[in-house]
Amino acid sequence: MTTTPKTGPDSAPAPSPAFSKAPATDNGSRPLLALVLAAQFMALLDVFIVNVAAPTIGAELHASGADLQLVIAGYTITYSVLLITGARLGDRLGHGRVHLAGLALFTAASLACGLAQGATELIVFRLVQGAGSAVMIPQVLSLIQRNFTGEARVKALGAYSAVIAVGAAAGQVVGGVLVSADLFGTSWRPVFLVNVPVGLVLLAVGGRVLPAGDPSGRERARALDLPGLLLLGAAVSLLTVPLVLGQEEDWPLWSWLSLGSAVVLFTLFCRYESRLARRGGAALIAPRVLSHPGMGLAVFRILAVMAVNGGFLFALTLHVQGGLGYSALRAGLSFAPTAVVFGLVGLTWRNWPATWQRLLVPAGFLLTALSVLGIGLVLKGGDGGGALLYVAYAGVGVGLALGFSPTLTRALATVRPEDAADASGLLATVAQLGQLIGVAAFGTLFLNRFESLGAPGAYTSAKALSECMYALAATATVAAVAGLVPRRR
Repeated sequence: MTTTPKTGPDSAPAPSPAFSKAPATDNGSRPLLALVLAAQFMALLDVFIVNVAAPTIGAELHASGADLQLVIAGYTITYSVLLITGARLGDRLGHGRVHLAGLALFTAASLACGLAQGATELIVFRLVQGAGSAVMIPQVLSLIQRNFTGEARVKALGAYSAVIAVGAAAGQVVGGVLVSADLFGTSWRPVFLVNVPVGLVLLAVGGRVLPAGDPSGRERARALDLPGLLLLGAAVSLLTVPLVLGQEEDWPLWSWLSLGSAVVLFTLFCRYESRLARRGGAALIAPRVLSHPGMGLAVFRILAVMAVNGGFLFALTLHVQGGLGYSALRAGLSFAPTAVVFGLVGLTWRNWPATWQRLLVPAGFLLTALSVLGIGLVLKGGDGGGALLYVAYAGVGVGLALGFSPTLTRALATVRPEDAADASGLLATVAQLGQLIGVAAFGTLFLNRFESLGAPGAYTSAKALSECMYALAATATVAAVAGLVPRRR
């Protein structure tokens, strides 16, 4: 990125020898983009890859149902809670350095997970793995913001969006392949160990590719806002834990008390941050980021996209594996059209006719609604659906890409570089919470309807799935209409 050199007390100090000696330009940032997106992809795989391996892990480690839930959910819990903290650390210490630190922690925790000898060990190491991801991932958007400008930034954000979609589907495919292969008799362990060689290569290359990103004196002096971090961390924890474990435990009283407490703490957090900003303190998220034009709508749209995506993948996976009897590998491959088309649209939507641009996002939500509605109708009879089903899968990919990629790009394209950490932490947290909410809400709907319909079977599962798809279609329609309201005003 071309910048005017600064002088005075806020000038950045000389970069560390462990990093490149000059800031990357748009053209020279391609290795940087490849590296951080590879790390993003690896972290996303771990959100989904363990789902496929869970039955094998439970059998070999003699894990209880609660243990298995924590193996799957532990990563997501610490990841969600610490995302904004990770973004702030990058702002204070340098995004390149913090990214490598998170990558090192993630890689080490992956090795420990792969070598774990018991369920308790695996749960602890999954928590650490999620913490490493939370430190590493917020730096991706911040590094894109600070090292790309103009059209190059738009393309980089499009690639980022594509990686998110492909990672979700690839996690299930790769998990099925690795567990089925049983490499050297290691059973489920390669789903974690595969991260180790990849992480080591990224660490070796990252020291040369990533810019030092030394923060200015003003950024280093910006306090961490520990009370805000504690309030937000507690609120997110109280929200995510019951969302992840509530269905497994049949929504006991503690889960509802936890959700209510989360609302109270979120309210206290907002009030505290407002008072802190009025006093001139360093709020956890800069007020100007929250008041940035279009940021509120972007938060809602990203929340809606990820909720629909999470609910769609979760419910459909349960149906095709449980109702239709597909193997883990075949189930994962079924989602390939959604992931591939999402990636292609995320990379090319900027090249579409200018007259379409204003309506891309609401049109994407409407296409998503029609596609999931079609999937519900096609599968309602309890059979495999035929070729028409894959057209609908592709329609979901196009719709979600149009709802997500332009929203993210437009929200971040005009954010000031000094606000990149706050904006990326906010949107990454919203995306993760949306995924959790989608899995919890639509997954619960599917499971409850499945149980209430009587004897298990493909037809019963299909009816439950259809009702879930109708709810997803209604959610996408609401998101489309909400996006149009500000334009009319």
